[in-house]
Amino acid sequence: MYFLGIDLGTSSVKILLLDSSNNICKIVNREYPIYYSNNSWSEQNPLDWRRETIEGIREITEFLGEESKNIKAIGLSGQMHGLVTIDSQGEIVRNAILWNDGRSIEEVDYLNNIIGKETLVENTGNIAFAGFTAPKILWMYKHEKELFDKVKHIMLPKDYINYILTGNIATDYSDASGTLLLDVKNKIWSKSMLDICHITEDMLPQLYNSFEVIGKIKDSLADELNLSSECIVVAGASDNSAAAVGTGVLGNNKCMVSLGTSGTIVCTGDFTKVKYPYGIHSFNHADGGYQLLGCMLSAASCVNWLNKMTNSDFSNISEISSDIREDIYSNNIFFLPYLMGERSPHNDVNARGAFVGLNMDTTRDQMFISVLEGVIFGIRDSIEIIRNSGKIINKIRLCGGGSKNLLWRDIVANILDVEVEIIESEEGASLGAAILATVGYGRYSNIDEAVEEIIKIKTSILPEKKLVDIYNRKYTIFKKIYPSLTDIFDSISKK
Repeated sequence: MYFLGIDLGTSSVKILLLDSSNNICKIVNREYPIYYSNNSWSEQNPLDWRRETIEGIREITEFLGEESKNIKAIGLSGQMHGLVTIDSQGEIVRNAILWNDGRSIEEVDYLNNIIGKETLVENTGNIAFAGFTAPKILWMYKHEKELFDKVKHIMLPKDYINYILTGNIATDYSDASGTLLLDVKNKIWSKSMLDICHITEDMLPQLYNSFEVIGKIKDSLADELNLSSECIVVAGASDNSAAAVGTGVLGNNKCMVSLGTSGTIVCTGDFTKVKYPYGIHSFNHADGGYQLLGCMLSAASCVNWLNKMTNSDFSNISEISSDIREDIYSNNIFFLPYLMGERSPHNDVNARGAFVGLNMDTTRDQMFISVLEGVIFGIRDSIEIIRNSGKIINKIRLCGGGSKNLLWRDIVANILDVEVEIIESEEGASLGAAILATVGYGRYSNIDEAVEEIIKIKTSILPEKKLVDIYNRKYTIFKKIYPSLTDIFDSISKK
């Protein structure tokens, strides 16, 4: 038997094939475009997701041949917060507004300062961020009322693919948490938030646990893709929650850092309301519990940006050689990784990237190291808030594309002063989605049992006291840079 894990990412969809021995047999990646405009707008066409996902599944089934009929279940993960709007005929009303879109700054201000942060936290467990779905709904209501009036259903990105696969409109609690429409503690849609956003509950998906079956694949698609009509589809999870499952981060006081396009920190445990001025989210987790989550909008994308700007490829610098170690000891270059604005913890769409401390002797290698450090200093901002809320963080599991870089692994361990664990499979969200599919099918009785069987630790990195001390001193400087530049960022944004 086989199981599919589909991760609908920001730049591509990844489809992972898991066999009955828990081996990853094949991975398919298919890209689609992002449409940027008006400086801070970020959109995608859900039809692109649909096309590339279907074609990716077709690649898998062609690889398996007649064995494709033995694909028993499909699980999805996906980029969070995106606003997908469907009309009464099941057609897309407009392009999806993505998680890293900053157009709803006025709506965020209205929610946080007119409705009030205390009210939002009481209703949802969270305050408003431009990335969340609710501010996007308010923006559409205000600026595209004619289109808004055509909307019959509102979905999240992965839920649109589940809709295409099954015809059913469903979501899971972890993804719904990021809409600012869900009462996270009580796991129900918040009537107060629906009223504020001018929508009704029947416009929203039915809520499920991440491993619960939402339906079987449609007969027409089963025929087209050579799948069994008995192949089930589970609700799936948000990309961060699925990545946590795919790294074995479940239960209480476990922690994951993902270095992908964005950078995220996920700490699991009981429901916690972090003091509302801070940009840490209280969300549901795919295991049925809760998680505290911090999200930076730019992480590995900062490295890609620097490669492009300097016509370099820093992926070759993958370990701390003696020369690079000396650069770390002496490097006084700092980088603010806010190339797309910032979410956690600053909640500032006007924030921008910056190098501080450049001089005539600065090398490209030093700039590269400062970019890696700056991203992790930004993640430490969130971790410090989570630690102050009472969570003990002395070990993390690292995933995402950035986790493959040995130098970055060491920097993570030393800036965060934690043991960094790397699992045998670094596929993260797509593997987590496949694990959810195995549980939904009944191969395992629960997620913990599946993770215990499937997830294995490959290696770990311990912090070095000398480097921890150096980075503690550098972090005290890093914390001062953003507050010093906020007025400048605001001035730039007004031009």
